[in-house]
Amino acid sequence: MSPKLKNKKSYILKCPISLGKLCTLLFSFLYLATVNAQTIPTSFKKTVDSLITAGPKTYSEIHPILQDYKKDTVLMRYFSKVSLEKKYISGQIYSYNELGRAYRNTSQYTKAVELHKKALDLADEIDNIEFRVASLNDLGVVYRRTSSIRTAMDYNQQALELAEAVKKENRSKSLEKSINVSLNSIGNLYIMLNQYNQAIDYFKKSLALESELGNTLGMAINYGNIGNCLQELGELDEALENYRTSLAYNEEIDSDMGRVICKTSIAQVYLKKDRINEATKLLLPIMPVAKKLGDGFLIAPIYINLGWAEMATGNYIKGEQNILEGLRVAEKFNLKDEAARASHLLTTLYQKKGDYKKALDYNMKADNLDKEIVNASTARYVTDINFRYDSEKKSSEIQTLAQENEMIQMKLRTSRTTLLIGSIALALLAGIFYILYRQYQLKNEKKVLTLEQSMLRSQMNPHFLFNSLNSIKLYIINNEQKNAVHYLNKFSKLVRKILESSSMREIPLAEELETVDLYMNIENIRFSNEIDFKIRIDENIDTHTVKIPSLILQPFLENAIWHGLSPKKGEKIIDLHITKDKQDFIHITISDNGVGRVMADKIKRNKVLKRKSVGIEITKERLANFSKDLQNSFEVEIVDLYDENQEPLGTKVILHVPTV
Repeated sequence: MSPKLKNKKSYILKCPISLGKLCTLLFSFLYLATVNAQTIPTSFKKTVDSLITAGPKTYSEIHPILQDYKKDTVLMRYFSKVSLEKKYISGQIYSYNELGRAYRNTSQYTKAVELHKKALDLADEIDNIEFRVASLNDLGVVYRRTSSIRTAMDYNQQALELAEAVKKENRSKSLEKSINVSLNSIGNLYIMLNQYNQAIDYFKKSLALESELGNTLGMAINYGNIGNCLQELGELDEALENYRTSLAYNEEIDSDMGRVICKTSIAQVYLKKDRINEATKLLLPIMPVAKKLGDGFLIAPIYINLGWAEMATGNYIKGEQNILEGLRVAEKFNLKDEAARASHLLTTLYQKKGDYKKALDYNMKADNLDKEIVNASTARYVTDINFRYDSEKKSSEIQTLAQENEMIQMKLRTSRTTLLIGSIALALLAGIFYILYRQYQLKNEKKVLTLEQSMLRSQMNPHFLFNSLNSIKLYIINNEQKNAVHYLNKFSKLVRKILESSSMREIPLAEELETVDLYMNIENIRFSNEIDFKIRIDENIDTHTVKIPSLILQPFLENAIWHGLSPKKGEKIIDLHITKDKQDFIHITISDNGVGRVMADKIKRNKVLKRKSVGIEITKERLANFSKDLQNSFEVEIVDLYDENQEPLGTKVILHVPTV
């Protein structure tokens, strides 16, 4: 639910005390009793007394005095108690936010939210924009930690809007820092949505502003986050460079938390680069530091990465222990993204151990967590939020210009008659544009229908059907009943799958692979099983979740068989390899060791009966049409293969298939 900014008033004296308020008062009593039981240094008491007497109203005035004590929850509770007694609201807000951050950093998110919301209510009450922005940002960070993306985005966007509404020359230093926090937080939310390029844009904006302010901590955080994005995009060397820069800044400010985060990230890159020993050497020393800090956000990934390292060296027992412990910590602190990562690793580990039941259980758990963290509606929601923010910002700018040019606008106002004529004209134009748009839609729908019909005809071409039925007839004539039945079963199953798939816009990659496997089996029988056909799929690809347009692979395989392998003597190979080497794309490579395109063209020209290939062109048109609804485009790449002597080795077709 989106947070609302409201000016709230206290009605405690006028209303009877509810059960909720009674609980709150009881909590406050116990809380104050605990504070009183602690020994508070006299020097700190004097500092608090002086601060409350001076009565500064803003965060930027209070923070320099108390920043050395902000991590000490006992002292912050004391400051909160005295501020409450003295009715020093700015002090209450500051202490609530600092205590909230302390709870957040020990993964006590419910308490953190409660304190930040108290701070926000008080900031609304005294209409203090610095504290409002800080409280909103703090709430955004807490909700981001628990993967509540929508709520986090709401809070951080509101903080950014409030801060940017203040003219730059009137902004305090703390408000400038809060803008950087908002930018950084929104970037982190884009990371959770796997939109890494957008995240990098926000981090770079924040980094530029942090550099201007000379804020070393902010620079460390942004370099670390940029490294995280680059790592996810597969740019590991650049990611390492950014992580190391972040680590250097954290060493400069002596931040244990920063060191743990950076070294965990560097170790994860080492694991991806197969530098297992280096990763382990980084992870083992930081585990005690993370445990001392008590933040599950730091502890869980260290356990999980240690388990990954053990699994990579074949030590499955220790690997299993570490990953399970990481999963336990992640679940305890509601860290869904780390829980999902641990579940994916456990799936792989149990597959390697041959325990397929556990592998299936954890695979299902991982899939459920992935869906829970981010689904399509969340991505659309964030896009809508950003669009709304940009629109409102532009509207605000337009409104300001309108006020400044009010005299000019008054001269441009037209009479009611002119307005009526204009409205009629606009209505007519809208009608014309609608008719043109509908014509365009109908034309496009007709094109799609034509393509689907052409595709079906190319899949069920008479030549293939005739040859397949002839093969079945030959088996029957030779009294090979088993072969005839086997061949007929495969043929009927293939025809049924083609007819079923042709009615669908897109299908899972697994179904498409099953169809082409049937097709190749039937073609191979007619080639006396001379063709060595293989399907290879990288481990990180789930063919059941990847969606592609139906029936796009068969035309390329048919082309490889009839133009590449049919004229070739000796060994005949077709290799279908599916990889994922960058974000948002699946790559399907079909390689054959045929005669090559140049020789195939010569043979084709010399044939009396020419076999016309239309399936590939139809498929390219279908791919282009499907691309209109996606962020990225389909690409078809055809590569001629040659040996050292420039002799043809065959042909490679690569389909770059976008997943979003």
